[in-house]
Amino acid sequence: MHLEIITPDKKVFQGEVSEASFPGASGAFQVLKNHAPIVSALAKGTVSYTTNDGKQSLEVDGGVVEVRDNEIILLAEKILD
Repeated sequence: MHLEIITPDKKVFQGEVSEASFPGASGAFQVLKNHAPIVSALAKGTVSYTTNDGKQSLEVDGGVVEVRDNEIILLAEKILD
């Protein structure tokens, strides 16, 4: 699957992932290959994803994620340190 993480300032990540987990506004959820299309608001929390280099994670302060045809686009309000 292809994942893009974008903030208003910059593109934070772009690459291939085998899975991704998000802090959905109604509860956390995970996306695997061939996931049904979804658009979800995100709460403040941890976004994690697995690349060939291993598991990565970052903290977001809300946003929106769209999943469609093995493409995941995360528009984050901001990345927290």
